[in-house]
Amino acid sequence: MAATPTPPDFVTVDGMTMAYGSFVVQSDVSFSIRRGSVFVVMGDSGSGKSTLMRHMIGLDRPSKGDVRYSGTPYWSSTELEQRKLRRRFGVLFQGAGLLSSMTLAENISLSLKQHLKVEPGEAREVAVTKLELVGLGGFEDSYPSQVSGGMRNRAGLARALSLDPDILFLDEPSAGLDPLSARHLDDLILELRDSLGTTFFVVTHELPSIFAIADDAIFLDGERHRMVARGAPREMAATTTDPKVKAFLERGQYP
Repeated sequence: MAATPTPPDFVTVDGMTMAYGSFVVQSDVSFSIRRGSVFVVMGDSGSGKSTLMRHMIGLDRPSKGDVRYSGTPYWSSTELEQRKLRRRFGVLFQGAGLLSSMTLAENISLSLKQHLKVEPGEAREVAVTKLELVGLGGFEDSYPSQVSGGMRNRAGLARALSLDPDILFLDEPSAGLDPLSARHLDDLILELRDSLGTTFFVVTHELPSIFAIADDAIFLDGERHRMVARGAPREMAATTTDPKVKAFLERGQYP
């Protein structure tokens, strides 16, 4: 019997160098992400984790290299093609980024009305559905200030899901959350991966989350300005000989 062909990588970063003027943040970063997986970016403070995400979603142009989505290069494509690719992204920045003057449903409806020209009534229906998907059914008319930090992050995730993206980019989604709320968010990410087949790109330094959600990961070194490790975190922790990676992954105990 012929072997089942391996599906192509969904995202491929090719030799990407990120720099601000003469200062090189990271040099020659290359990796791939499988569709339907949770991919985690780790590293010490100032190593360029969030900067990498910004380069991948089109906010900052790399000094060298490119990122391909299903084989289509982003930075060497036309502006029209770039817009089409961005339409496939969902993004959750640190702090959820919700507008305080709008309810949770209004926050989610905003992108639907802006990008898809959806009528207000239909936009609210979609917003309610997305909130229910992240466990916030019944909170659609609450304002961000009226819910907990964990609930705000889940609402931010619901907004990132509003346009049914192929890939979700999350920047420190557990930052500032208590351990229980962070665990609930991790469980939600895994549930969405399994039920919707969503691909996740997650920037985080939280060890419990890293070991709970990551199918694959890379480690960026801020001193050497390069990627120094790649693989599943548990395997990386067991096999790495890099002192910095070992120290990062052996902070405290992990399950």
